[in-house]
Amino acid sequence: MRFWQVVSALAVDHTGSRVLSGSFDYTVRMYDFQGMNARLQSFRQLEPFEGHQIRCLSWSPTSDRFLCVSGSAQAKIYDRDGLTLGEFVKGDMYIRDLKNTKGHITGLSCGEWHPKDKETILTSSEDGSVRIWDVNNFQSQKQVIKPKLSRHGRVPVTTCTWDREGKQIAAGVGDGSIQIWNIKAGWGSRPDVQVGDAHTDDITGLKFSSDGLILLSRSLDSSLKVWDLRQMKKCLHVFDDLPNNYGQTNIAFSPDEQLFLTGTSVVKDSTTGGLLCFYDRVKMELVSRVGISPTYSVVQCAWHPRLNQIFATVGDRHEGGTHVLYDPTISERGALACVARAPRKKSVDDFQPQPVIHNPHALPLFRDEPSRKRQREKTLKDPVKSHKPELPMTGPGHGGRVGSTKGSLLTQYLLKQGGMIKETWMEEDPREAILKYADVAAKDPKYIAPAYAETQPETLFAKSDSEDEEK
Repeated sequence: MRFWQVVSALAVDHTGSRVLSGSFDYTVRMYDFQGMNARLQSFRQLEPFEGHQIRCLSWSPTSDRFLCVSGSAQAKIYDRDGLTLGEFVKGDMYIRDLKNTKGHITGLSCGEWHPKDKETILTSSEDGSVRIWDVNNFQSQKQVIKPKLSRHGRVPVTTCTWDREGKQIAAGVGDGSIQIWNIKAGWGSRPDVQVGDAHTDDITGLKFSSDGLILLSRSLDSSLKVWDLRQMKKCLHVFDDLPNNYGQTNIAFSPDEQLFLTGTSVVKDSTTGGLLCFYDRVKMELVSRVGISPTYSVVQCAWHPRLNQIFATVGDRHEGGTHVLYDPTISERGALACVARAPRKKSVDDFQPQPVIHNPHALPLFRDEPSRKRQREKTLKDPVKSHKPELPMTGPGHGGRVGSTKGSLLTQYLLKQGGMIKETWMEEDPREAILKYADVAAKDPKYIAPAYAETQPETLFAKSDSEDEEK
């Protein structure tokens, strides 16, 4: 199960037959254990919002629909086969009071389906609000919850969750506080429980125990804290040294809730990779550390009660994937069903010829003009196209040209030796060579002068008036 970037969201349906995984590469992939073979290829790939990372995925109680929360302000509902059922409305960002908006106005951070009611979902956003929605009404929310803030302005809500019965809501706020609301008649935005400075950094995950006694919280401050819901003033235990670089890192319980687990991120210049850490709930101590990847961070994890298999998502900026941990003797179905199923061998009937692709822009009419510089250099190297003048002959003549040696042509050699060809023009002065014919031309004109002899006027030179010239 590979992606191009870190896998940030994970959801396994209640029957354990289908798995959803979302990534920072903006896609959601759907897997069906009953239809997969050992190649583990997804049967459908979705892109809910172009350019928005996937933050959270959640199945409905009946596993017939699922919620997709991305970095946009609108959550989407899909059916079991990946067809879009609806998209919640976006609020008016110019209204200051969030209670008067019909939806979130900035990017979502988390979302979860109600554990009992299949018509109700919960979402949190960077606009500083938590909203409860009815999946039958995509145009407006049912309830707007504004957390109590320690400072003025909008503080994002980084995560939210229901308890097992859907009677409590917990949210992690950007100021490091944990706030809990009891859903009862006449309840509002004022929290019933507020723990200020629960963490020193953003809270990435919250998880209620099924008995309603403890609450687990995970944060970017590299810690995991255990809280007693009956006494929230001070945490029961703090587990440190758990690096966390992703805002989607969560916590999960084992099926009997005697253990809880979380993933760690890869630290620069560290020898340990992404780990899955298991802790004992009663003894409050580390039970085991399982290495998932030497180079990738572990973000999401889940322990499915029916399959008895552990899912862990990993990745970095360049690649991601989902790992499934199982025991061949204890686990049931799930990954066991598809790992043992070998891929079907290819037959002759599977052959598909490669289609012929006609690209109109490959024609010279549509092709971009190449670089003129390279074309000019090629033309200069061609003596015919560049009209390069012929060099003088330095040896015997060839190709109809007379050579420069004495024996190039017999006729030329004989004329030179007999004195009939005298090449004295290079040694004479051009002016003297012309003037030696001046007297002969004046006495016996042959060509142009006789034609104008009768009509040619007499040459008269003006007399000088200057005394200096007369002297």
